[in-house]
Amino acid sequence: MNIKDLDLNLLRLFDAVWRTRSVSLAAQQLGMSQPAASQGLGRLRTVLGDALFERHGAGVRPTPRADRLAQSVQLALGTIEEALNASQVFDPQRSGRVLRVHLSDIGEARFLPELVLALQRQAPGMRLEAVPMPHDKIGAALDNGQLDLAIGFLPEVTDTLQQPLLSDRYVLLLRKGHPMVERWRRLKPVPDASPEALQAVLAELEFAAVRTHADTLRILELMRWQHRLRLTVSHFLSLPAIVRSSDLAVLMPRNFALSFAVQGSLDIIEPELPLREFVVSMHWSQRFAKDPCSQWFRATVSRLFDSSPS
Repeated sequence: MNIKDLDLNLLRLFDAVWRTRSVSLAAQQLGMSQPAASQGLGRLRTVLGDALFERHGAGVRPTPRADRLAQSVQLALGTIEEALNASQVFDPQRSGRVLRVHLSDIGEARFLPELVLALQRQAPGMRLEAVPMPHDKIGAALDNGQLDLAIGFLPEVTDTLQQPLLSDRYVLLLRKGHPMVERWRRLKPVPDASPEALQAVLAELEFAAVRTHADTLRILELMRWQHRLRLTVSHFLSLPAIVRSSDLAVLMPRNFALSFAVQGSLDIIEPELPLREFVVSMHWSQRFAKDPCSQWFRATVSRLFDSSPS
């Protein structure tokens, strides 16, 4: 084939279909009608002499030829976008761009207050949207521009650029005056207190947990405490009030639990737990790494929250 026979827009269409595994979703992202997208794929199939995508369930799956082409097409599109953006001067004071960030409910409470304040001061015309997504969809959303950034503990998100922001660990949050807190604190300083004795105290606790936070549920399983799970909720933010008025305990990131404990009526204990330590990072796509607005936004997030070792 000759490159003059190829429309650049067909490569954008190919890339969108490959990423979304859906002609209709690709058309939506590109602002096309589905018939126009289907016609475009037909033209590309004719030029390349390959089916490229086959029906699969509710969507499509790429052929081996399409999989081989995908990385080169993405690299080519990224190079063009980088060249076009190279001459742009980004002025946050004049920008009206919408920034979309993946955050969990607990991440919204941790990061949004300072981010919103920074945008009000530095970029008053910009808008920020928190867009929580399933972890297995985040990489594609960053690549296709649905997300500008993802912030969180996201070990499943691997095909991205990323920067650690802060280290944290899971602790137990209980009401102040909980009998288990007193027993733990009497036993913990004793030099010859056995790990078994300490765990026996904790094994009498009953728990609340968040169904979407798999790591806390996994810790309960590893500690063999899952049979003592008495309440499952949708969001972390509902739990402090529940803990404050009950004998339930909840596993929660320490940085977040401290903000509740200082308000009174709540206590924290920090037992040794499997999977206790974790790192919160920001993730972004290689495709938009040189975009001036993206660079400014990442620098802002880093300046506000980066407490990781150099």
